[in-house]
Amino acid sequence: MSDDMYLDQQPLGAVTFAENPEPRCPCLLLLDTSGSMAGEAIAELNAGIKSFYNELQGDSLAIKRVEVALLSFGPVRIISDFNTAECFFDPLLEAEGDTPMGEAIRKGIELIRARKEQYRANGISFYRPWIFLITDGAPTDEWQSAAALVREGEQSKAFAFFTIGVNKADMKILKQISVREPVKLQGLKFREFFQWLSNSMKSASRSNPGDRIQLAPPLGWSEI
Repeated sequence: MSDDMYLDQQPLGAVTFAENPEPRCPCLLLLDTSGSMAGEAIAELNAGIKSFYNELQGDSLAIKRVEVALLSFGPVRIISDFNTAECFFDPLLEAEGDTPMGEAIRKGIELIRARKEQYRANGISFYRPWIFLITDGAPTDEWQSAAALVREGEQSKAFAFFTIGVNKADMKILKQISVREPVKLQGLKFREFFQWLSNSMKSASRSNPGDRIQLAPPLGWSEI
């Protein structure tokens, strides 16, 4: 699918900060859509994303506060910039290409930085952003500089970065990228993962910006 086709699907009339001045909980999903994800894996990932948005849309507070951005890599594309769940347009991710994970992480961190600037410019308070990297392989590009940016961001509390390994993901490299222990997805339990994530985001949206948010253990979808 071309970038133009994705842009054509972008939601129209996204809600402005003036219309919705609620604090924002930003969540960025960095999604590996390289060729190795073809078949059942990409189908389950698409279904999981859809269920994630459905859960958020059914929660009166989360729909106003949780903002999700989707960035896929293989090649790197912004599928959807930060928007609240009511603007979901049900993208259909397709598996192709290699795994430019370093570029995706750098682009994702830049997206987070830009969104925080928009919050500040509009007087919107916000929670520490969450970044979830989901991959089934190893980077095919230079990733060490991206890992350094992740460490810097965690140290300055600019965001919290999580890694999820699928199938034959290189967990050793993920350990070098993230300061948090990578989690291995059990089989293709994307829907269970996104159920856990939506519950976590809903609970975060009920707290106050700056509160310490304790994530529930990754039960039901991770390999122990």
